[in-house]
Amino acid sequence: MVRNFLRNLHSGPLALQLRRFVIVGAVTAGIQMALLWLFVDVAGLFYLLGALFAIEITIVLSYVLNNAWTFEATQNTGTAEFLIGLLKTNVVRGTAIPIQLAVLYLLVEWRSMPYLAANAIAIVISGVYRYVLDAKWTWGQ
Repeated sequence: MVRNFLRNLHSGPLALQLRRFVIVGAVTAGIQMALLWLFVDVAGLFYLLGALFAIEITIVLSYVLNNAWTFEATQNTGTAEFLIGLLKTNVVRGTAIPIQLAVLYLLVEWRSMPYLAANAIAIVISGVYRYVLDAKWTWGQ
């Protein structure tokens, strides 16, 4: 599955879309990491709560960017369609939140990994899951 995903990044019918999804994901992951740092180190929140807030903010940002660029061929246009797509991506990505938070928790608590490094790994692990469900359901591909 991972090998197939990486192969499709380079060539194949979904190569451009996958590359765009990865670029949007990398940008929003960077923003999520910055938000997580701000919530934990500046605002003093517990790292799992800070992660939850950072994830939800970047879910909305990811949807806006992916809808406009990654999935432009099947873009959700019009107010109702856009809001339904936002709701769908929140369901998809909302189901990925427990995966990301569980990986984050396990790496921090059981492996003593710094929370930002652990969050980066958790983002990658949940990213494949999010792409498959978003592509199929949110944008109907």
